[in-house]
Amino acid sequence: MILMFVIGAGVLVAGPCLASAEDREKPWLRHTIDDSSRGADGVRLADVNGDGLMDIATPWEEGGLIRAYLNPGRSHVREKWPAVTAGAVGSPEDAVFVDLDGDGAVDVVSCCEGEVKTMYVHWSPKEKGAFLDSSSWKTEPIPVTQAAGSWMFCVPVQLDGKNGLDLVAGSKGDGGQVGWLESPGNPRDLANWKWHPIRKAGWVMSLFATDMDGDGDLDILATDRKGPARGCFYLERPRDVLADAAVWKEHPIGSSDKEVMFLVPFDLDGDGLLDVLTAIAGRELVYHRRLQRDGLVWRSYPIRLPEQAGNGKGVNVGDINLDGKLDIVFSCEGAREKSGVMWLSCPGDVTDSVWDAHDISGPEGIKFDLVQLLDLDHDGDLDVITCEEQANLGVIWYENPPR
Repeated sequence: MILMFVIGAGVLVAGPCLASAEDREKPWLRHTIDDSSRGADGVRLADVNGDGLMDIATPWEEGGLIRAYLNPGRSHVREKWPAVTAGAVGSPEDAVFVDLDGDGAVDVVSCCEGEVKTMYVHWSPKEKGAFLDSSSWKTEPIPVTQAAGSWMFCVPVQLDGKNGLDLVAGSKGDGGQVGWLESPGNPRDLANWKWHPIRKAGWVMSLFATDMDGDGDLDILATDRKGPARGCFYLERPRDVLADAAVWKEHPIGSSDKEVMFLVPFDLDGDGLLDVLTAIAGRELVYHRRLQRDGLVWRSYPIRLPEQAGNGKGVNVGDINLDGKLDIVFSCEGAREKSGVMWLSCPGDVTDSVWDAHDISGPEGIKFDLVQLLDLDHDGDLDVITCEEQANLGVIWYENPPR
């Protein structure tokens, strides 16, 4: 099975109807996908059943659950989605879809911190009709990760060119690292997965596998939130990742003096080069503009957050108002009595520090997370998928109003 994943993309078609300027500036209509547990902590997308629609994996940190949601399609997308508890674990921080054993059934890998400090595989049932049957799922720890760190994020990627997909992962705190898990010949033999550390880390927030230096292979793009090596950077994939002396060369991108949160890689200025946009734990975003194709020279531009917003957390890019220009959507934490999700339109040049701000969530919600952009209601514009952890709004999406 080929999985389709989404980061976010612009949509350049006209909407079906018009709304007044006053209505467009009101908070967007919120729809609940699931609010049945506590502490929804991220939304990762993939088409797990091959119907062309993006499904969602979410960890519930306080509830200790890993949940998967099947997109019900346009006619039922505003209702709660069909869901399954793929597994019960302690303090999960991340959950990502991946067919780890290549059997055509899409599994989930979760990362846990707290006292658990373990990564788990939640094996999906092979029978398609059993996907939503929680008793058909099986949860197993990856032994080499047990008590090895507070695991925060994971990205499936083929690194060594053999066996199944490998897993790039990051952790935080004492012994925090960025590294990768090497898949054995039989991916279900979890005892034979091997951990390859790459660099120390204080608090890994984001990981992406993407070609950052233009040499045709996948590098690791990351943000590290805390510690002496914090900032936004990429790790250049060595020629042989399994060589004893293999060293992943680190290339700084920027924000080493800031507490960087989530990032999104996107060509924001339209020059054909992949830029990086990061949220900062405070009152700004930072646009890291690539100046060379090899990814060795960058220039950073701050973008101030509006006063009515909380502190920056997640970020994504897309054409929100269908004017043919890229906009920024960001989420916040610490948004008590403030807006936790907003979008920014560029009034002039993308390097400007002040963009025009527009509300999405209103004051409901406090701590939001990853932001995904997708046309869920199939009306030609991008809606916003996210989750809210502290006020227990759960897994939610905001409907882009007609224009």
